[in-house]
Amino acid sequence: MITKGLVDIQVNGFAGVDFNDPGITPDAMDHALEAMLVSGVTTCLPTIITAHRNELEARFAALDRAVGESRLGPLMCPGYHLEGPFLNPADGFSGCHPANAMIAADPELVIALQEMIERPILLVTVAPEVHGGLDFIKAMRASDRLVSIGHSSANNQIVTAAAEAGAALSTHLGNGLPQILPKLDNPLFAQLAEDRLLATFIADGIHMPPYVLKSLIRAKGFERSALVTDAVAAAAAPAGTYAFAGMHVDRTQDGTVSQSGATGLAGSSLCLDDAVRNLVRWNIATFDQAVEMASARLMHVLAPVLKAHGVTLADSELEWSDTLAVTRVRIGNEERFFR
Repeated sequence: MITKGLVDIQVNGFAGVDFNDPGITPDAMDHALEAMLVSGVTTCLPTIITAHRNELEARFAALDRAVGESRLGPLMCPGYHLEGPFLNPADGFSGCHPANAMIAADPELVIALQEMIERPILLVTVAPEVHGGLDFIKAMRASDRLVSIGHSSANNQIVTAAAEAGAALSTHLGNGLPQILPKLDNPLFAQLAEDRLLATFIADGIHMPPYVLKSLIRAKGFERSALVTDAVAAAAAPAGTYAFAGMHVDRTQDGTVSQSGATGLAGSSLCLDDAVRNLVRWNIATFDQAVEMASARLMHVLAPVLKAHGVTLADSELEWSDTLAVTRVRIGNEERFFR
């Protein structure tokens, strides 16, 4: 079976490499991207999470330099995803992001970060209920950036207003939420009901049980659902302790990743080809549907902003075995074969 390459728009690190590390090198970037090719990913948006301004500046500068000077970075990384710091700092919504670094939605910060780097910030996750949130969404859309709702307490009225302002996605829907929410007028139901939002899901069986994921995808509809990993350095790596954005996170044998000394999840160890296989194995989707959710669905939403920033992606191709293992990957002139 031959398909297009997979697309991961939320990946914080991979194969022992933290994309939020201000000391990241081109060699480390190539190591991570080679490992992502093994998982079928040919296009990704390295993701920087919430931090104070000076930290964001250092992390973006290092990441952009590492991508630009690596072999695979210019081919695989058309731009970046900024997840925060314009998120809801309340317990349960903030997740592992440092709440003390969260601020009001500020378009000028994104502009300042963009001026430091060559590749575009293509996607920004925001909680639209924070001060200035709706105007921020409009400003991001005016600058040809995608906006996703995440780590948010927004009710139906605010979610609708965010979609009207130009928000186009939901970041790892079903996660970044507290255990207790209003019964009906809550951010989960509101985003499921908003047809203008493409919902992204982490299909690892850890962030949510398969039956919950099945229910959410059925409610949202396959045509408005997509897959992400939210991977950190612990992905495609053995159990152990890894660095993530100034934190230490622990990966257990079952793949769970949590902040050291805490119980909450801190990203994932998921590989995107595993997410595809999981949807098929859990009888949530066919193989074609699962691949579409991990590739074409993301490319469709990215296409307008890529065009606006003058970015053209190389052609890609995957070959899958009868057991749904990736056996060959090609992007541009780069080709790899796997057993």
